[in-house]
Parts: sequence; structure tokens; C-alpha cells
Amino acid sequence: MSNKKETILIIEDEQLLLDVLAKKMQKEDYNVLTAIDGEDGLKKIIKHKPDLILLDMILPVLDGYDILQSIKEKNLDAPVIIISNSGQPVDIDRCFKLGALDYLIKAEFEPEEVVEKVNYYFLVKRSKLCDKPGVKKVMLIEDDKFLRDLSVKKLMQEGFCVEIALEGAEGFRKIEKTKPDLVLLDVVMPGMNGFAVLEKIRGHKNKDVAGIPVIMLTNLGQESDIERAEKLGATDYMIKANFSTDEIIEKIRSYIKK
Repeated sequence: MSNKKETILIIEDEQLLLDVLAKKMQKEDYNVLTAIDGEDGLKKIIKHKPDLILLDMILPVLDGYDILQSIKEKNLDAPVIIISNSGQPVDIDRCFKLGALDYLIKAEFEPEEVVEKVNYYFLVKRSKLCDKPGVKKVMLIEDDKFLRDLSVKKLMQEGFCVEIALEGAEGFRKIEKTKPDLVLLDVVMPGMNGFAVLEKIRGHKNKDVAGIPVIMLTNLGQESDIERAEKLGATDYMIKANFSTDEIIEKIRSYIKK
């Protein structure tokens, strides 16, 4: 048995992926339960009350939507991260409305990224920062793992609740859902880059989203990029090589009052 208290239930009918994820989670010293169909998965949710569920959407007997709906109807305390073949916005939106914490598209992630998401989830949960009234939430959208890990650690040490995204489209979905107090946004990312994310934020119909302070983080110092960010409505623009994490924290504090 694991020394950790956390138990992860993986509900996935692709046996190879199931085995890979299970082994990686066991290597991280989590207790791991598995199910290859929705009916068995739901039974294990009710019986074992796992601390986190990795849920495929297309499953035999009961699909992922059935499970999410049952969790909601039965008022089960069962946090869920979706792992799905579908990247359609309508499917992603439906899962979030049913209470999913996160949504990973199989074709776009490596198993190591799932491990990172799980570890991050429990890191934040153990800190209990996000449960405290008045704590400010920062969304970090950054594809560089080293900088992301360093920033998360520093932000949490400074008392911020932190949400992460590894790429632009994922980050924008989370901004719409959680409406953070501030966004730290990398410019160069795979898929939707930072400028595209910023444009979608500022053009959002919800004023609570459109008005969120956004600090751009980049390795690029070209005047044209800075001007573009300003025209799109960036709150600030910081070149990574020129600033320490302490200075980034100072910037954050200047835009959101604790």
C-alpha cells in the first residue's frame, strides 16, 4: 500500500493507456484503482470514494457523461479530470458544466503531463490556499515546465491560489470557468498563442472575464510584440530573462490588492 492517503481511480477502456497511467501513478506513490467500463467505475466511486478520478468519456455500459451526471445527482465528493479523444468545444463545455475539474485531450498530452496535473491538484489541495476566504487566484498559462514549477512554488509561498494551464486553449477555458484575479500568460505556446488568448479575453462578452488583469510573459523583446500586446489590452509585458520571480510577484501585487 502507498504511504500517501490519496487514492486515484482510473476509468479507461483502452488497456494500454490504462496500464501506462496506473504504473505512473503508482510510481508517484498514489493508491491506484482501475475500471475498464463505466458501470464498474461508478461502483468503485461509491464504494471507495477516491480522492481523484481520471475519466475517459467513451466507455462500455455507462459513458463518462453518465458517470458525471451520477456524481452530480448523488452529490458525491468525487473530483474528476477528463481524458478524452474528443476536443470539440461542445463536449468540453458539457463536461465542465457537469463539474469536471480539467479536460485533457488524448492526442495532445503525454502521460507525464497527466502525472503533473495530478501532482499539482494534490499540491494545491494540501495547501488549502484556495479554500481560504479572500485569497487571490492567479492563472498561469505557461508551457515551459521548469518556469511553471518555479512560478507555482513561489506564488503559493506568497499565499496565492494558483491554477495552471499548459497551453492557450486550455487556459482560456479555465479563465472562463474560474475567472481568476489575474492571468500570467506566456506569449509563445503550441496551438493558441498568448496574443490569441489575450484577444479572446478582452473580447469576451462577460465583463468579469474581459476585465481580468493580464501580464504577458515572454522571451521576446521586440518592440513590435510589445506594441501588439499593448494594442490588444495587456496590463503589462515582462521579458522573462529580465525579471526574477520576486519581481513578478511584485507586479502581481501591484495589480491585485490582497
